[in-house]
Amino acid sequence: MAMRIGIIGAGAIGSVVGGMLTKAGHDVTLIDQWPEHIETMRKSGLRLSGTCGDHTIRVKALHIYEAQAISEPFDAVFISVKSYDTEWATSLGIQYLKKPNGVVVDFQNGINDERVAAIAGRERTLGSVITIGAGMYEPGHAMRTDTGAIGFKIGELDGKDTERARELAKIMSDVAVTKVTTNLFGERWSKLTVNCMANPLAGLSGLGTAEVRTRPEPRLIAIYVGGEVVKVGRACGYEVEPIYGIASQRFVDAYEGRGLAEVEADVAAEGARRGGGRPSLLQDVMRGRRTEIDYLNGYVCDQGRRRGVKTPVNDAVVEAVRSYGVGQLKPDPKNLEPILKALPKR
Repeated sequence: MAMRIGIIGAGAIGSVVGGMLTKAGHDVTLIDQWPEHIETMRKSGLRLSGTCGDHTIRVKALHIYEAQAISEPFDAVFISVKSYDTEWATSLGIQYLKKPNGVVVDFQNGINDERVAAIAGRERTLGSVITIGAGMYEPGHAMRTDTGAIGFKIGELDGKDTERARELAKIMSDVAVTKVTTNLFGERWSKLTVNCMANPLAGLSGLGTAEVRTRPEPRLIAIYVGGEVVKVGRACGYEVEPIYGIASQRFVDAYEGRGLAEVEADVAAEGARRGGGRPSLLQDVMRGRRTEIDYLNGYVCDQGRRRGVKTPVNDAVVEAVRSYGVGQLKPDPKNLEPILKALPKR
């Protein structure tokens, strides 16, 4: 019997995943709190464009308040909301989860697995590290922006290779290349490094993902940000997987003055090769929405303080974003100047 999937949070990523899975014949229901988006999908279908091709797909879409009418429980519920909405979305999802074998999949940026597990139970929680890119700039239309060569890493919180993780990876392969990982948190910290390097710098400057990596000043900031994130992740006990295909140790070395020019060249080459669109934090800034800064760089700073690892560059990034109230940040490359001043002397 086919797996029945509920996706709570039909933003850019949730919509691309839900749309592509539906197109592949899977039983998927999208649940979201944006009324215009749900109504547009019901009336005209979900439009997907970009590197996944141009498709209009008839999807099942529900307003959050309509979840109470769900009669058949889900085999899997994907939590695909912003990090600050994790708890309520998980609490909602488990109400409609099949017992006893249904699973909740943490399908977010940041490191929220333990927060999900605290509500759903560790035995019912899986993690998915997302490496595809997507944007949503109008209701009913999501655009995929990655090259299609990357996808998802599915993992158990305890690092075991399980049948349910493999089954989910097989299903997700209908969206993008998907593998089971036995180092979920090492993969999480790698993705967190990428997010911390790109998202806030894009939100502050207005530059896209590729530009952050190819322009000298934001790229330099990003490398120092990355070095700190790797050091904190290791202090937390995780072996951080490669970042942009570059060994994590090289970012630490660059931070400490060894091989910086070489890492800059490799990051720039990767940015030019992969391209990319607007990362999620820039999309939030453009919409005047609350950002996830506290769950990205802010999380790194907090974990660093707890473990005695100094994070002056990430501290400066967090301060730069927080200095503007919600909806007040106007992207401009000049917003990066205070962070440049916080970089270690070279």
